[in-house]
Amino acid sequence: MIFRTLTLAGGLASAVAFSQFPEYSQQYSQRLGGAVDELGRVVADFDASAAAVGLSRETALAQMTGTAFLDRRRADMARTFDRHARLSADLAALRGAGPFMRAYHAARLTDPEIAARAWDAYRPALPLTFAGGLFALVGLAAGAGVMAALLALLRWPLRRRAAPRLSRIG
Repeated sequence: MIFRTLTLAGGLASAVAFSQFPEYSQQYSQRLGGAVDELGRVVADFDASAAAVGLSRETALAQMTGTAFLDRRRADMARTFDRHARLSADLAALRGAGPFMRAYHAARLTDPEIAARAWDAYRPALPLTFAGGLFALVGLAAGAGVMAALLALLRWPLRRRAAPRLSRIG
């Protein structure tokens, strides 16, 4: 009886967690869009400054040498360009995606800064949408399955071994 109760509790906890994914992923997507916009402004400003003196982005970056500050700034800008490209690709994959496609692309919801800010602003709520309900059902099944498997592993060494049956001859 206790194992069934624990399995149900694990399933319910998982259902609650999974049901929150649609809203959290929506919050993440919105913050991702804002981050891409801001990084886009920085990239455009750098490119405009480089173009104003007849340089490409790569040439302008290469010329940022000579002092510790310029070397450090060049590395900062290179990281900014890389992050902008990565986040822009993530946004392109998530733009207009519903909760099921965002779940399919969940690996694109992993930028630590954006995830932390989305999590800070996120407030759990009772999902009253079809997607929230479906995610809750999947979470219930997954959580109950995981708990049942864990409990089965814990019970395994404690099982009674059946005594071998001796057949009577004659």
